[in-house]
Amino acid sequence: MGDEHSIRLRGMTWDHPRGYGPLAACSAAWFERTGVKIEWERRSLQDFESFPVAELAARYDLIVIDHPHVGQVTREGCLAPLDADGDSDAPFDAVGASLASYRWDERLWALPIDAAAQVQAWRPDRLPAAPTDWAGIVDLAVRGAVLCPLRPPHNLMTLFTLCGLSGHPPRERGAALFDPQAGRAAYERLRELAARVDPQCVGWDPIAVLERMAASDSRALCAPLIYGYVSYTRQNATGARVAFADLAPLERGGPCAGSALGGTGLAVSAHCRERAAAVAFVRWTAGAEAQCGPYLAGGGQPAHRAAWGDQRANDASLDFYRNTRATLEGAWVRPRHAGCMDFQHHASLRLNEALAAGEPATGLIAALNRLYLEVSP
Repeated sequence: MGDEHSIRLRGMTWDHPRGYGPLAACSAAWFERTGVKIEWERRSLQDFESFPVAELAARYDLIVIDHPHVGQVTREGCLAPLDADGDSDAPFDAVGASLASYRWDERLWALPIDAAAQVQAWRPDRLPAAPTDWAGIVDLAVRGAVLCPLRPPHNLMTLFTLCGLSGHPPRERGAALFDPQAGRAAYERLRELAARVDPQCVGWDPIAVLERMAASDSRALCAPLIYGYVSYTRQNATGARVAFADLAPLERGGPCAGSALGGTGLAVSAHCRERAAAVAFVRWTAGAEAQCGPYLAGGGQPAHRAAWGDQRANDASLDFYRNTRATLEGAWVRPRHAGCMDFQHHASLRLNEALAAGEPATGLIAALNRLYLEVSP
C-alpha cells in the first residue's frame, strides 16, 4: 500500500449494477494497491442523462458523464482535463468513437469506461435470430412482439439512429441538424413503430424495456433500437436471458452504421483537492488492466477493445461484444457543444408530443431543426 493512505475521494455514478458494480470493484482493487479510498453515490439513469455536471463537480471528485456534456463543461470550466503534453491515447484503445467523443477544444475531459450504442435486443429462447432488416422488425411489431424505449431522451436517440441507418446521420454543424428528407423518413419509421408497441413504452427507458422483455410472461421478442446492456445477457432469478445483436439495416444486407453512440466516461472535478490521485484512478480504470479485470468482473460493460475481444467475456454474455461490435464501430457521435443538453431535453418532449398526436413528419422535423438552430454555435 502506498503513501496515499489518507486520501479519500467521492464519486457519483448512475444507479444500475452496470453503473456502480464495476466502479466499486475497481475502487476496491485500487485501495489495495494505493490506499486511496473512493466512496460512490448514485443517481437515476434519468438524472445521469440530464443533471448539470457543474453541480455535481462542486460536490464530487469523480463523476461519470455522457459525451454530449463536454461542450457545456468546457465552457463552465468545472472538469479537469485528463491529457497532458506528450500523453499518448494508446492505453485507452476504446471501441469506435468512444475516446474521441470526450475530446473537445483539443483537450480530453473524460476517459471512456463503458461503451454502448443503440443495437438490437432479442429473446433467443423464443426467436431463432434477431431481425435482419426493417421489414422483419415491422412484421414482429404487427404481431405485438416488439418493444421500444420512448421515454425522453431515448425517443430522440432512436430518431437519430434511424437517420444514421439511412446514411444521413444528423449534422452537428450547418443550417439544419436533420436533413429534411432523411429526417422525415426516419420519423415516419419511428411513428410506425411507436403505434404498434405497448403504450407504456412512452414512459420506459432501456432498463424498463429490458426488464419487461426478460419477464416470463412477456410477449416481447425484440427491441430493435435500444442501448445494449450486457447485464441482461446473464441468467438471473427474475427473468430469461436477453441476447443482443447489431442493428438491423433498413434493407437486408445494408450497413448497420449510424447508431447514436452512448456509453459513459469518467471525469475529474476541477475542484478536486487530490487531483493527481483522482486522475491516476481514472487513467487506470480506463486502461486494459482494469477494463479486462475488475471492471469486467464487477458487471461492467467495458469500453476498451481488449475487453470486447475477450473470449471469456463473450462466452458469459451470449457473445454480446462480438455480436454488437460492428454497430459500435460505426456509431455516430451526438452533438456536444454548449446548449446541446437543453436541445436534447426540449426536442425529446416535442417528439413525444408529435408521436402522441400523429403529427406529420414535415412539421415535426422543421420544428426540431428550429430548436437546434437556437443552440447552434
